[in-house]
Amino acid sequence: MTTRRAFLAGAAGAGLAAAGGLPAGRAAAAAPAAGTRAAGAAEPSPYVHAFYYSWYGNPDHYGSWVHWQQGGHTPPDDIGADFYPVLGAYDSGDYDGAVTQHMAWARQAGIGVLAYSWWGRGGYEDRLAAGVLDAAAAEGLQIAWHIEPYSGRDGASVVDDVAYLEEAYGDHPAYHRAADRGGRCAYYVFNSLNTTDWAPIAEIRDSALVMAQTTDVSRVEHFGGIYTYDAIAGANDPDWAGVAAWCRANDYVWAPSIGPGYLDDRAVPGNTSPTVDRADGEVYDRSWGYVLDPEKGGPADWVTLTSFNEWHEGSQLEPASSTPPLPVYVTFEGAYGRTGAAAETAYLDRTRHWVTEFEAASGRS
Repeated sequence: MTTRRAFLAGAAGAGLAAAGGLPAGRAAAAAPAAGTRAAGAAEPSPYVHAFYYSWYGNPDHYGSWVHWQQGGHTPPDDIGADFYPVLGAYDSGDYDGAVTQHMAWARQAGIGVLAYSWWGRGGYEDRLAAGVLDAAAAEGLQIAWHIEPYSGRDGASVVDDVAYLEEAYGDHPAYHRAADRGGRCAYYVFNSLNTTDWAPIAEIRDSALVMAQTTDVSRVEHFGGIYTYDAIAGANDPDWAGVAAWCRANDYVWAPSIGPGYLDDRAVPGNTSPTVDRADGEVYDRSWGYVLDPEKGGPADWVTLTSFNEWHEGSQLEPASSTPPLPVYVTFEGAYGRTGAAAETAYLDRTRHWVTEFEAASGRS
């Protein structure tokens, strides 16, 4: 899915963020109160990771619109997405509002780790990371890192990135530490095949879990794991058994990616990426079945979810409004038989169901 990443990459980078409240007139869908976990509530799974995006901004917090205007749109009501968030066109620096709600929703879904989209030191997302880590810690969640294809990224720069992230945030209680992998943090590298020489990461393999985005096992020397990211491919019948077997034989993490669907028409007008209709949840259920199926190498070591809140691609699990401000948006109406406001959290609740199934199948429950 390099086309959409090339489109989005230009918007990532500069800026500072300020904190504040939720957009006026928008209220959060029902979820457990953030920071007040119900007694006896199931813990989120450290083996289920969701890709998380902190690249959104609005005038109330950051001072201008960031990302919501993708595709030539004019927020707040007209945004570059085919669904409309329950939280409205929120700001990723709104730690007390949107970000706190995100962490409560992730915990509600059983997601234990958010893989944070990171575009390099000093950039927009990097400046927001500390606040996101704080919000994650309040819900008992962890933050791993999704190292995006910023200008000049290569094997040596990723080694430097890992050192920087460890120095800047490594002592934070929400910094991801994989208990099943010697306490190493996961660093997902998007579009890893765009770099041919990954030899420099060999020096950090014992201390960092650097994940390659591919299913070509001939291209993953020096890495510590494999993920796929692509929500489009995950909707088809993947040939994952061989990759899973190779990972287990070579002590790599096999973390295939699945998602509920894909729709980017409003964010990328004229894009030829195929739409994957959610089919009221059937696509998501089928994809979870793949990662559990022994004939496809399941259950996988970890599951990576594409995505928690990539609104531009319509792959989000985050609640979409059942009453969007314009008739151009689609909703979660009908998902798992739900209607109206009850449908808004349908994919969060279904994720919790599948997390429970995954942990049981993995012998971890």
